[in-house]
Amino acid sequence: MTEVDGRKTVLITGCAPGGIGHSLALAFHERGLRVFATARKTEQLTSLSEKGIETLSLVVDNDESIVSCKEAVERLTEGRGLDYLVNNAGVSYVMSALDIEISEARKIFDVNLFAIMRMVQVFSGLLIQAQGTIVMIGSVAGVVPYVFGSVYNASKAALHAYSNTLRVELAPLGVKVITVVTGGVKSRINSHVTRVLPGNSIYTPVEGNYIRRQGHSQEGAMSNEAYAASVVRQVLPGAGPWPWKWLLSDARRRWIWEGNKSWVVYFLSGGYTWSGVFDFYFTRLFELWKLRRSGKKDD
Repeated sequence: MTEVDGRKTVLITGCAPGGIGHSLALAFHERGLRVFATARKTEQLTSLSEKGIETLSLVVDNDESIVSCKEAVERLTEGRGLDYLVNNAGVSYVMSALDIEISEARKIFDVNLFAIMRMVQVFSGLLIQAQGTIVMIGSVAGVVPYVFGSVYNASKAALHAYSNTLRVELAPLGVKVITVVTGGVKSRINSHVTRVLPGNSIYTPVEGNYIRRQGHSQEGAMSNEAYAASVVRQVLPGAGPWPWKWLLSDARRRWIWEGNKSWVVYFLSGGYTWSGVFDFYFTRLFELWKLRRSGKKDD
């Protein structure tokens, strides 16, 4: 679009074809938003750019790349801020807990957690300026003991906890944080490598089940197109449960459960009991409400 483009803007990480991020980019674009789709190499995003979606290079676990991407967004939007940051990029590691390689575990946390923390830091100014929304793509694996996935599960549980606290800290500054607890969705997250158990693993007697586990999340999985359409609908203004969306200025849920079996986990884990009580308590206890005035844009 031109320099006078007034559409809401969204930056999405991990938009390679065949994955959730790719479908999220299309879904936001169809809703009329200005989309900045990212991947390690923009050549991967040709199908998106052909549809008018702007593409940027971003290596989420590289600080220079994050800063460069932020500067590009700032330049493209002429400093008007960023309305949505969707932290979707992630990697998986399917391995029994006793057999994990710590070096591999560190890589998982670098991408699934620390990179997101840095993305939030670098883009925070643009988000505060626009009174924007951060969308975290979490997982039911961070809620249930999904066997042979201890490292990935731990990274997603840590992301949930980080997002939970970030939401409270950013609320006085006008920035919303929404966590999507994702069930089974068609994706490429486990397609890059097929792993085998170490020869001395005590889990060798169930190696057949271990092999099955590597593709288990794709069994009965929701299409990434349907998932993306549902998530986008719920994170845009005007969403929320009845009757609150008619009574509140912003009734969007703090937690969105979507994907195959996500609602089963929601009920069995007591997700319906999660509320804003602790948000209110800690905001008052540490007087975060004082930030509301300091965080407002100058008129």
